[in-house]
Amino acid sequence: MTVVLGGGISGLSAAYYAANEARLASVTLLEASDRVGGWIRSRRSPSGAIFEQGPRTVRPHGPAGMNTLDMIDDLQLTHKLIRINASHPIAQNRLIYSEQALHMLPMSLKGLFKTISLLDRPLVNCLWTDLKAPKVSKEDESIYSFVQRRLGRDIADRLISPIICGVCAGDARQISVNFMMKSLFEAEQKHGSIVKGFLAKKLKKVFSRSKSKETKEARAINDATMGRVVQLEKLAIWSLEGGLEQLPLALADNLEKRGVTMETGTKCERLTFKADRVELSASGDVREYSRVISSLPAKSLAELLQEQHPELSAELRAIPSVTVAVVNLEYPGDVLPLQAFGFLIPPEENLPLLGVIFDSCMVPKESATSTVLTIMMGGAWFEKHFGPNPTEERLLKTAVDGVKDILYITEEPVAHHVAVLRDCIPQHVVGHVQRVKRIHDYISTHNIPLALCGSSYEGVGINDVILSAKQAVRDVKQ
Repeated sequence: MTVVLGGGISGLSAAYYAANEARLASVTLLEASDRVGGWIRSRRSPSGAIFEQGPRTVRPHGPAGMNTLDMIDDLQLTHKLIRINASHPIAQNRLIYSEQALHMLPMSLKGLFKTISLLDRPLVNCLWTDLKAPKVSKEDESIYSFVQRRLGRDIADRLISPIICGVCAGDARQISVNFMMKSLFEAEQKHGSIVKGFLAKKLKKVFSRSKSKETKEARAINDATMGRVVQLEKLAIWSLEGGLEQLPLALADNLEKRGVTMETGTKCERLTFKADRVELSASGDVREYSRVISSLPAKSLAELLQEQHPELSAELRAIPSVTVAVVNLEYPGDVLPLQAFGFLIPPEENLPLLGVIFDSCMVPKESATSTVLTIMMGGAWFEKHFGPNPTEERLLKTAVDGVKDILYITEEPVAHHVAVLRDCIPQHVVGHVQRVKRIHDYISTHNIPLALCGSSYEGVGINDVILSAKQAVRDVKQ
């Protein structure tokens, strides 16, 4: 018997993949709260507009993106896909708020050669900066340090730092470049610079293609794959009608139909690994399983392992997380100065806002009856700006005032929702790659029937956590 801990998107995905494996026998999922879906939560305002509390869009690219779309197909959600192609305003228009002005980021090759107001120089100049910078051999460093060395301080402060705020609500001075920007880091370590590494990779790809001799079967597989890639290459991002929560809801429905036992309101309180079984205490009962797949946050799992495996517990506890306040606002009519994905704010601006997403821009303009914005606040600087327990009124006022100051929206919102997402985003700080390796090595060395998935280990995006769940099912011992 297999037990999955946690009913967020990674736990649901783990149960979904585990149910396909006959070797894992019956599957049970335990969720401490009264609902599944985790941080993915879609609400409706009184007018029917969607308020997303967590993620709202997904990128389709790469193996992880394709894997998620395969799941969408299997769950029969394809008809609900909201497709945003590369020419859509929210794909084309991405903004940074700096020095009391909104600055458009270049999204085309031509734009790289133009001087942009955010930097006072063309982005292409960064290539020359990189080529002149000396190679520094390291095991890891912060993204900020790496970008400052190789591309310039202006890029680190005004471009990369706000992007990191948008990705993980984190401080680029703490986040690992070897994890978050692994290909760029490896380019320097192997070839001396980002530019040289990029060119070497391109040449290697061209050379390997010219030398490869595919079988007829391999060519057919590649042609089929490429056919799907061609269909998707103009797709920049996607979402789901009715909100992204349609995905975990569909997963839960699929699991129920396939006989997976799902228990909400059931918290795992203790784990003990015996020679031939796992003893799990939940809601006062002791249960026995053959193996465990944990999608719990690292520090929550650390508490369960502290007594039996203190060394492993310490490694898990060392993965930090941040709290984000999310405020959804709805305004009557179209009050935005332009159609865009939204804007991010560099930490050097010292504002409580991390960024603002223009949710209603995903809806065709002629169909939109209101403007919906999501304001993200706090993150790595939550307590600095708000203290440990801010009131809902204070968070709402901060969000509304921020929108007035930056977007010049003077109207009052007709609907709102405020949520404080405690410890919602893990921070993959310097040394994260090495720490995760130590965690997996410990589990393997001690022959523990435990596999890990979720955002604590392999990335914070929807695609990342779903793929990590698939891998966890492969890794868990029989």
